Amino acid sequence: MDLKEEKYLWGRCRAGCFEAREKLIIAYRPLVFWLAGKLKPFYSLRQDMIQEGMLALINAVDRFEPERDLRFSTYAYHRIRGQMINLFERSEKRAPIPVDDEWLFADAPELPDEDWLDAAESIERLQGKEAVVVGALFFDGKNPSEVADEQNMDVSHVYRLRRSAVAKIRGWLGIGEVS
Repeated sequence: MDLKEEKYLWGRCRAGCFEAREKLIIAYRPLVFWLAGKLKPFYSLRQDMIQEGMLALINAVDRFEPERDLRFSTYAYHRIRGQMINLFERSEKRAPIPVDDEWLFADAPELPDEDWLDAAESIERLQGKEAVVVGALFFDGKNPSEVADEQNMDVSHVYRLRRSAVAKIRGWLGIGEVS
C-alpha cells in the first residue's frame, strides 16, 4: 500500500469506516508475524504471542492519531512488541501468575473477632500503590483488570502489588509468609 492510499484509509477509518479499519489491520498484520519471529518464542508460546500481537495491532489502529504526522509502523511496532514481551515475561514466570484470593489465605488460621481489628489496622499501614490495589480489590470489589485500567498499569503489576501487600499483612499479623 502506498502512502497516499494509507492516508486515505486513515481518514476513512477515523470517520468510522469498518472496511478501512480492517484493511489497515490486514496491511500491518505481517508486522505481528515478523516481530513474533524476531522474539523467538518457544513453539508452545508462538500462537499466544501472535494472538497478543494481533490484539496490540488492533488496539494500535484504534488509538493511532494520524494527524500527529507519525509513522503508524513505528507506533504499532512498539505497542505490539511491548505486549508480546509482557506475555513472554509472564510465561517465563518473571511476573506472577494470577491466583484466587482464597489461595493467598489458604493456610491462615481463623481470626477471632477482636483480631479483625488488628487486620484492619495492618491494612491501613499499607502505603502507596499497595494500599490503592488492596482497597480496590478487597473493599471496592473490583477485579484486577479494572484496577489495572484505573491505575494505568499492567495487570501483572496489580497481582505483584496484591501479593506483596498480603505478605506484609500476614507478616504483621504473625500468620506467616506466602510461599
